[in-house]
Amino acid sequence: MRADLILLCFAYVLSQFFRSFLAVLTQVLKTDIGATPEDLAFASGLWFLIFAAMQIPVGAALDRIGPRLTSSALLLIGGGGGALLFSFATTPAHINVAMALIGIGCSPVLMASYYIFARSYPAAQFATLAALMLGVGSVGNLVASYPMAWAAEAIGWRMSLVALAAFSAVTAIGLGLMVKDPPKVEHDEKGSVLDLLKMPALWLLFPLMFVNYMPAAGIRGLWIGPYLGDVFAMTTGQIGTATLVMGLAMIGGTLVYGPSDRIFGTRKWVIVVGNTLVALSCFALAWFIESGPVTAIALMAAVGFCGASFPVIIAHARSFFPPHLTGRGVTLLNLFGIGGVGVMQPLSGKLHGAMADSAPVLAYQTLFVLFGLLTLVGVAIYLFSQDRTD
Repeated sequence: MRADLILLCFAYVLSQFFRSFLAVLTQVLKTDIGATPEDLAFASGLWFLIFAAMQIPVGAALDRIGPRLTSSALLLIGGGGGALLFSFATTPAHINVAMALIGIGCSPVLMASYYIFARSYPAAQFATLAALMLGVGSVGNLVASYPMAWAAEAIGWRMSLVALAAFSAVTAIGLGLMVKDPPKVEHDEKGSVLDLLKMPALWLLFPLMFVNYMPAAGIRGLWIGPYLGDVFAMTTGQIGTATLVMGLAMIGGTLVYGPSDRIFGTRKWVIVVGNTLVALSCFALAWFIESGPVTAIALMAAVGFCGASFPVIIAHARSFFPPHLTGRGVTLLNLFGIGGVGVMQPLSGKLHGAMADSAPVLAYQTLFVLFGLLTLVGVAIYLFSQDRTD
């Protein structure tokens, strides 16, 4: 791994942190500024929606100006500026604006590294390299669990966000100095994301990509805190430990998925089996909703582990991309993956809010069943896709 890719990996640590740290701050933000779980669900969804919407311009920027300027400029302005704004928040509306800015800042980081992998390394290694970047970068999930809970209690959540703003700015400057752009593709063809949307093979992958990240991101990034707090009366520190367990499971799953397509000689069936297990774990979580915190955490960890097929799905889709549309291709898939979470987070907040007062346990059961059903629908459509390896 080159030095610039290691720095991109650290930037992705920050991206993973920002998409999941709200779950740990559920109680303290409610106390300090009156932010309800539904408010945080909306803010989290806004991060994912803005992040997803940015994939179209980010894809064009990667193909036209390269990953160095794309990643450094956006992370500096969005990541650093958004985190600093969050530290001054006094209302849920301020959190919404801050999370939108942070979503802009984080939007190019993973795709910049994927673009370099796709352009500078053998095609057969893409899934392994993509999973390695995703797995190591998912350390941000861990930092967003117990360490964030500890920092919030030790120095306060506001000073913690100021520190994160500084880390983001320094990292962005480093990216601008160190990232090496791959040579530009010489071609006479003009292309856009519309050319990719005309490919029938990709349309059988889009639905599963849309729902694949929903259960893990929804539970780990948002609902694990309210669920464990409401049903089992767990404290912020205990919730931090639970999110740490799920975060470790997500990292483990990513690293296991990485070389799986080369080990088994198939991408399609690795993805089908993994996502079917995600759906079954969600159904089990709903069925054993009050069986105890150990059972609940174990099942949520299973969702995180089995739901880490994101890089393998992108590798499957990448095998259909023409070289001059690599940047647009990987970001288009990321748009579907992140956009699905962005749509589901606020909807799940509204669904929970409509049921929480009269039937709090049923509200969480409904969410988990919904996650499972949507995953199964994605798998059913994906079954008709063409398996392809490099």
